[in-house]
Amino acid sequence: MSDNFLFDGPAHAETTILLAHGAGAPMDSASMTATAQALAAAGFRVARFEFAYMAARRVSGERKPSPKGETLKPEYLEAVRTLPASGRLIIGGKSLGGRVASMIADELYSAGAIAGLLCLGYPFHPPAKPKQLRTAHLVDLKTPTLICQGTRDEFGTREDVAHYRLSPAIRMLWLEDGDHDLKPRKTISDFSASDHLQTLAQTVKEWSGSLAG
Repeated sequence: MSDNFLFDGPAHAETTILLAHGAGAPMDSASMTATAQALAAAGFRVARFEFAYMAARRVSGERKPSPKGETLKPEYLEAVRTLPASGRLIIGGKSLGGRVASMIADELYSAGAIAGLLCLGYPFHPPAKPKQLRTAHLVDLKTPTLICQGTRDEFGTREDVAHYRLSPAIRMLWLEDGDHDLKPRKTISDFSASDHLQTLAQTVKEWSGSLAG
């Protein structure tokens, strides 16, 4: 831990990935930790941070609803500004964290501050509310983007997303039978959570190699 960041991976890696957490779980949740460690094993420097509302939960223990994603944009921009990292930067996060990153990505990409956007379980719509889409800004997104999504994610299944208008800058990685944490069912799937994490890390490595700057 360094100030407000939690780091994994080599300190002088060519590429750093900055990740924010989802709406209901902190930056050191089991899912975030496993993903960060898988990316670190692939050679990335991974930095995790928390929005203020989540950090406050650690002190108060109260689980108040998360703020709207739009209101968290300044906090993410501040994390980018204060991140102690050199080399290329990719921003993103889990669910809400990835959505907030997607809202500021083009601003940072056009300024040459980031090379890409990585979303882990993007919340295309709230569970059981498929018509409440959160995709308007993704139609014209310019930032090279990789979205890693489980095929049965209740925030957007493969069947759901097939009908959305998305920017050609967006690449989808579908993880078979994965849920919102990208985990497959043990008794049904031919894959394990470890398999999916390895696939994710190797895909991110291949994708990041194609990014400029």
